[in-house]
Amino acid sequence: MTDSKPTVLDVDKAREKAKAVSSQIYDLINIPSGKVTEPGPSIAPCDEDPDHLYKTEHPWSVYGVPEDELKAGFQRLRDALPGKGWKIWRYGPNKSRAKTLELTADSTTEPFSVDAELWVSSPTAGREKEPKILINIVSGCWRAPKGTDLSTQY
Repeated sequence: MTDSKPTVLDVDKAREKAKAVSSQIYDLINIPSGKVTEPGPSIAPCDEDPDHLYKTEHPWSVYGVPEDELKAGFQRLRDALPGKGWKIWRYGPNKSRAKTLELTADSTTEPFSVDAELWVSSPTAGREKEPKILINIVSGCWRAPKGTDLSTQY
């Protein structure tokens, strides 16, 4: 994510941006037969100035397809991100007992990061009851327009 002064942005516009990023990631995974969790982007205060600065968060997952499809979708995501303006800065098994495969990338054009995890059966994890790709899209901080009460937003 870029480290610059937060842009003034209406909360609904920030949610739209997060949805657009999520749609791009979904398209790169390319598992149209998969089920996708429903909740849309939410907002959370930024620690630096919680009354005026906020970020968007959009966690979702793809599930309901065979593990091989999930693995292929995760690989498609990894392969396609750099060509779509994303810099992958972490890829590999995490430190959990399951050694879940993780990927973290930052957009080079927008203040967004994507964290992805592949939850499938493995020798270290055992049998995964609900195989899925977990995605979390997080923005940098936005500045709410003057007069916006962030405590009434979600």
